[in-house]
Amino acid sequence: MKLFISQPMKGKTDEEILKEREKAIESVKKRYGDENVEIIDSFFRSAPADARPLWFLGKSIELLSTADVAYFCKGWDQARGCKIENTCAIEYGIEVIEDYSK
Repeated sequence: MKLFISQPMKGKTDEEILKEREKAIESVKKRYGDENVEIIDSFFRSAPADARPLWFLGKSIELLSTADVAYFCKGWDQARGCKIENTCAIEYGIEVIEDYSK
């Protein structure tokens, strides 16, 4: 099973982003079992210096298209890119897990 992680990134450090991703991965592995989960790397470390938000969204949707499950991290419903990814996942039949934890 291939896992796509959608998370708000604006204003967060790489460390905060990676920590949140690990939490999402752990949650999904508990649900489906360690050996059943392949992580899609959607954290772009080598993006072009002049990349605009739509560039990132386009690349993310391309990766999302290969997923079996999409995990939406806390705060996803407040981030425009995450909301678009969520709609795409639902409309195209990808299983969705939404984190609304406080």
